[in-house]
Amino acid sequence: MHVYDIAIVPLIMGVVELIKMLGLPKKFAALASAILGIIVGIVYVSPGDVAQGILVGLSLGLAASGLYSGAKNTLEAFD
Repeated sequence: MHVYDIAIVPLIMGVVELIKMLGLPKKFAALASAILGIIVGIVYVSPGDVAQGILVGLSLGLAASGLYSGAKNTLEAFD
């Protein structure tokens, strides 16, 4: 994984938000983020090594989920 692959995290966040707008219940957003991360990890980040793709993709998906959750909680603290 290269440093520029970290741009995948906000991309995953955006796709999950789009899926939520299309009707996905909010409680499944973290699962959708992890699944999208795994798919991106296998297809884009590490297409030659499935195990590494799953590991990197899962970390990207969970990072996207945590970044969203952390930002949301921080903004709610100021309300």
